[in-house]
Amino acid sequence: MPTHSRHPTAQVLQTSDHTFLIDCGEGTQMQMNLYKIRRSKISQVFISHLHGDHYFGLIGLLTSLGLNHRANDLHLYAPAPLKEIIDLQLHVSNANLPYSLIFHSLENEGLIYADKKITVECFKVDHRIECWGFLFKEKKNLRKINSEKVNQYNVPTSFYESLHEGKDFVDANNNMIKNESLTTAVTPPKSYAYCADTGYYEPIIEKIKGVDLLYHESTYLHNLEEKAASRFHSTTKQAATIAKKAGVKKLLLGHFSSMYEKLDDFKTEACEIFENTDLAEEGACYFV
Repeated sequence: MPTHSRHPTAQVLQTSDHTFLIDCGEGTQMQMNLYKIRRSKISQVFISHLHGDHYFGLIGLLTSLGLNHRANDLHLYAPAPLKEIIDLQLHVSNANLPYSLIFHSLENEGLIYADKKITVECFKVDHRIECWGFLFKEKKNLRKINSEKVNQYNVPTSFYESLHEGKDFVDANNNMIKNESLTTAVTPPKSYAYCADTGYYEPIIEKIKGVDLLYHESTYLHNLEEKAASRFHSTTKQAATIAKKAGVKKLLLGHFSSMYEKLDDFKTEACEIFENTDLAEEGACYFV
């Protein structure tokens, strides 16, 4: 349930080239206005599952994009029944979108989106209904050529692409010059895993191993572990345990039950197991 200080789930993941929307709970449009998120930049929307707190804001967003004369395609990745729901909502209101809404059904684990700079994979989590997590990974960055060194060793420009890919160079005298002598490393690729709604579910560990930032729900504090299990949700310590076993760099807790007004204990409990933990707070930005 929404509270006076917390809305249902919606996240925006921004890179230098992308603005991804992950889930679209009630009130998402209002929050985008408040935090100055440019909706026109969103080309991909990912919906984890069909519980209302994760998609009830979607039809409003889709129609508002149309009212704002959007022309660019919008790709929607979601469980298959969502297409029927959207089609029905548009039909009964006699609404026509001025842009192409391209629906991608989530059916199998694995790659669902890729371009030159990033990949997105989906994986199953353990919830009461079909539910998916998402893994966003930058592709390996190409090495940067040292112009002084390539000139020194007379490396032809036709070999530059191979240098970018990390290959060594062999000169005319059959001497091998290591790639590290001709190039410099760039920033390591970043990764973010979104685990949606799930009970404690160790099969996801291999999917999210070593990510820079892991978002994992923690609906309840640890004393309500049995209640969490009965509702296919997780506790603070369960989320922290997954983060520790997966060897992630940082854990972000979210999806807090509306029964809690203050959230300090969530971080305290999780930090007992996984120290680098933070809370997903309304309107906050987290840098990877």
